[in-house]
Amino acid sequence: MFCGALKPLYLGDFRVIYVFCPVFTDFKEDSTSLKSGSTLPKDKATSRRQYAQYGKPRPTQQHSILAKEAAMQEPSGILRDNNEFSVTAFFTLVTMKRTRISSRKRISANAVELGRLAVCLAESGSRLEDAFLEKQLRALILQLLEDGAEDDLNAALDRLFDSHAAAHDCLADMIEDCAESVTLTHEGKTVDLMLFCVPILAWSRFSIPSGAIPRSTQQMLEVQLGAHVFSAHTQIALADYLFSPDQLPHTFVDTWQLMHTLSQAALKRLPVHFDASSLPETNPFLSDTRYLIGAIAIAHGEPLFHWNEDLRATRESALKEWTRQGGPCLEPLLTGCAFQPLLADAYHAACRAADMASRPYSLHASIAFLQTMLGKSPESLRVVVGAFYDKRLEEYRISFGPRDGEAIFHGVIWPLLGNEDENTDVVTEVENLLREAGIKEVIVHEQQFPFEFCDDCGAPLYPNVEGESVHAELPEQNNPSSQTLH
Repeated sequence: MFCGALKPLYLGDFRVIYVFCPVFTDFKEDSTSLKSGSTLPKDKATSRRQYAQYGKPRPTQQHSILAKEAAMQEPSGILRDNNEFSVTAFFTLVTMKRTRISSRKRISANAVELGRLAVCLAESGSRLEDAFLEKQLRALILQLLEDGAEDDLNAALDRLFDSHAAAHDCLADMIEDCAESVTLTHEGKTVDLMLFCVPILAWSRFSIPSGAIPRSTQQMLEVQLGAHVFSAHTQIALADYLFSPDQLPHTFVDTWQLMHTLSQAALKRLPVHFDASSLPETNPFLSDTRYLIGAIAIAHGEPLFHWNEDLRATRESALKEWTRQGGPCLEPLLTGCAFQPLLADAYHAACRAADMASRPYSLHASIAFLQTMLGKSPESLRVVVGAFYDKRLEEYRISFGPRDGEAIFHGVIWPLLGNEDENTDVVTEVENLLREAGIKEVIVHEQQFPFEFCDDCGAPLYPNVEGESVHAELPEQNNPSSQTLH
């Protein structure tokens, strides 16, 4: 590889040089692995707050992908001789910062236009005006996703969060929709494509697995999803990998690229081999979420889900059948784990549902874990709840210890999600869940705890009976961070 051979080009505050990279035709990697990180997808209702992975902070990897893909009609994928859908390499344009100081922070014209259109859409008074504005907004978002302009999307969202909440939600909805779905023409027919996600809540005394899914298991999962969740005419392409939160797409652009890759496989009815060699490692937690990710293809206007085509079916009945029939297919992937499959849905919606469901699941998992490991019945445990503040209330931290002592055995974090704030009665919900699980003594501190983590290991600190923030540590164990749920 060599660079700097051409005359530099100045674009605003940046000096652009060209980097020439060889293209390897045998490179088999999904676009999501090129840029992955430690955060869950952005939740529009979370007020643009980045999702923190609770427990020991997850490492954040950032790999720049600034150039367009070589051919957008076949985005990020190639058809190999073995009838396997794989991923192409990228030609990357690298930018280098110039050495002068900028006078002020600038926002791009595209970000300004996104904000303007979103405000107009939020203030629209008719469906006709909505349709006009949505068409313009969608076209601009798709262009930015195609160009890899993640910063413009985030800048517009951040600006609207401070100035116009309704417009922020409109824009976030549209970006998520564009990143996870598309309508296009294939072989003369109009088809709808959508990225979907199937969350699985799990806990174990051992490491919760993630990694490759055998082809036979992949096929069985596709069959069960097609039979109980999606409509009869959908074409399904499921990635042959069980993802951890660390390994999910990190940005809207990453999500869009993954959607196009899996959608092409769904259109061609081909399996997808996911080369996960460059994905970050999975951090061990007692309770965590795993994800199946795939795409569906269906004729435009046809029903997507089973409950859309069968008037007798509901989401609840679909989840029951998916759990009953799909659960056995998941058992070989989650050896040594207790797990609870959730319902498949559009990518961002499914991830948010998993975030909400993981909080009560973590409480029940903690009680079961302490009962298994230490022989502590729920009646013998004391639970302490404290509110932890940064600039505002960020989360509740919940500690478990013996009723007859001062030790803290274990900790759970209950983050605020969506539009939850200090006025949300989270404490009552937590108390009810604990008492239903058999906990007799629950102490709730009225004080505001500082948003603190251990300086040495990065683990969160939990409230004790005395109102102090301390480590959670199992008896005769010296690694408290491994006992953290998130």
